[in-house]
Amino acid sequence: MWLVSYDRGYQNLKDDFDVFETEGLCIASEDNKVSVVRTFTENIKRLPEGYRSLQELRERLFKQFRPDCVITDFEPMTAYLANHYSLPLITIDNQHRMRYLEYDCPPHLAVEARVTKTIIRAMVPRPDVSLVTTFHFGETTNDRTFLFPPILRREVLAQQPSEGDHVLVYLTSGFGSFLEELDHFRREAFLVYGYDRSDRVGAVTFKPFSKDGFLRDLAGAKAVMATAGFTLISEAFYLKKPYLAMPMRGQFEQELNGFQLQRLGYGKSVSEVGAEAIGDFLYRVPDYAERLQGYEAGDNRAIKEKLDELLENDCALARRFHDQRT
Repeated sequence: MWLVSYDRGYQNLKDDFDVFETEGLCIASEDNKVSVVRTFTENIKRLPEGYRSLQELRERLFKQFRPDCVITDFEPMTAYLANHYSLPLITIDNQHRMRYLEYDCPPHLAVEARVTKTIIRAMVPRPDVSLVTTFHFGETTNDRTFLFPPILRREVLAQQPSEGDHVLVYLTSGFGSFLEELDHFRREAFLVYGYDRSDRVGAVTFKPFSKDGFLRDLAGAKAVMATAGFTLISEAFYLKKPYLAMPMRGQFEQELNGFQLQRLGYGKSVSEVGAEAIGDFLYRVPDYAERLQGYEAGDNRAIKEKLDELLENDCALARRFHDQRT
């Protein structure tokens, strides 16, 4: 088995697995908004190295190693080469819910939804089977898409949640005005990660980076305030933590996450955060927490069992899905 990854994924995996380092795409942002110009220019710069990486990937892993099946977590090079060599292609990601899941979408995001669906199709043109992780469910548009609760790290599954007195805040640069608004709530305790600081200002305590410390503070929080990334939302919901989402403007996935968590009654989503929105969220935390008691989080077993089923007997079921597509 070979893995293909880049950036932090490569760094985390290279010591334990055979990993091919490829070139990945990026999204550039400013003040919690996608910068289209910077995103375009940054990815254009990567094209020469990306082409070289694609040729080496093709030679080493597809011509020499010759895999029986390809599994991709929304990585386009392996997906394209799987199609080129007519290999069974399985996707495991949350992005394909925006392609193959029927979901409620607010009218003002309709155009972004169509654009996102087109981008997903361009990134992974013809998956044979899609194992989709999602915290909101619905009907799928085909019989080769299967829905599962979000995949969670062992460290998250091992946490014993409790309702503490603090609110966990995870943000990066560009949220200075939001942090100022928190100062209106002196009776609250806000633990802020993401600023590489370790001091206290009013109701806000800045915490330095720590994986273990962050998880402990997440498990013991009474609520979470952060952008609307899928991973943290999934972990917060598993631990039954109400969520104030501040989606990155221009990134449809985050805007959809915010809309869905508010629709489900698990928290609140806001585009502009002021004292009134923060106060309303804090007032409703008990209601959100009660609603989250009905959230059915998985322990990764269901998706692992489905993957085993697809791969057993020399990928027989995956090949069957592939043959139906060709």
